[in-house]
Amino acid sequence: MTDLTDRPDRYGLVSRTLHWGMAALFAAQFLSAAAHWGLPRENALREALWSYHVALGTTLFLLVLLRGLWGLANIQKRPAYSGATGQAAVVGHVVIYALMVIVPAVRLLAAAGGTRGFSYLGIPVFSPRETAIAWTQAPAEWHGELGWILGLVILGHIAMAIVWHRLIQRDHVLERMA
Repeated sequence: MTDLTDRPDRYGLVSRTLHWGMAALFAAQFLSAAAHWGLPRENALREALWSYHVALGTTLFLLVLLRGLWGLANIQKRPAYSGATGQAAVVGHVVIYALMVIVPAVRLLAAAGGTRGFSYLGIPVFSPRETAIAWTQAPAEWHGELGWILGLVILGHIAMAIVWHRLIQRDHVLERMA
């Protein structure tokens, strides 16, 4: 039977499920953003893909928080990173996690201080305000740009896993998460 928790030689079932499940959800999220950005208004595909962007983003935010807590609970058991490449991997993971928190957080902040309110899966979270609170709106102007930066960092993460670890180093790092 597969271990649920992480070990020094391999990530556990929970970490792997969160990693690959969230990877699929992030792919869907970036697809919705790309369609919204790249397709003309009134396009049926654009509208269909964009319709789930907010709910999926909120779900991903909650999963990021859960995954972060799980990772912290397992940090002493996880595979170690060593050397300069290991330090770069740690920095890269910190950047990914920071952006996975910041990108949705700035939109949630804007919703909390906005005139439209916010509900998640039909549950009201923030009531609409009569007047928007200006300071809550300003950071949300960076939501899209930060999201695309996150996408680029994720592509770098994928490239490092496949090109560097799998094809060049052949060090079986990718298998720890597979």
